[in-house]
Amino acid sequence: MSVSHPRTRAARPGRRDAAVRDVHEQTPLGEVYMKALMRTQLRLGLLVCAAVCLPLAALPLLLGRVPVPHWARPWGAGLPWLVLGPPVYALLVAAGICYVRRAERNERDFDEHVRRS
Repeated sequence: MSVSHPRTRAARPGRRDAAVRDVHEQTPLGEVYMKALMRTQLRLGLLVCAAVCLPLAALPLLLGRVPVPHWARPWGAGLPWLVLGPPVYALLVAAGICYVRRAERNERDFDEHVRRS
């Protein structure tokens, strides 16, 4: 445990503290910072949504055009059900993991940028 005087940081408020204070106090500059973060997170969300929705929307079209042979019924389920089952859930889980990691990275980058400013 280190002991330091409680006024050490208060005696030298720097530019870093001002940027963090702008965000916390919602000043016009802080609002600009927050809008930039929100725009980045929205862009990420739309990108992940498109990366998931486009392949899922294409699957029924693709499966409707591909003829399924009668012998392709493992475990009594048709091939379309097997394609729509586990791979779709794997895609959703992978997209969720990628989204969370990237969103956390965006927030870390934002925090570093604000503290650096």
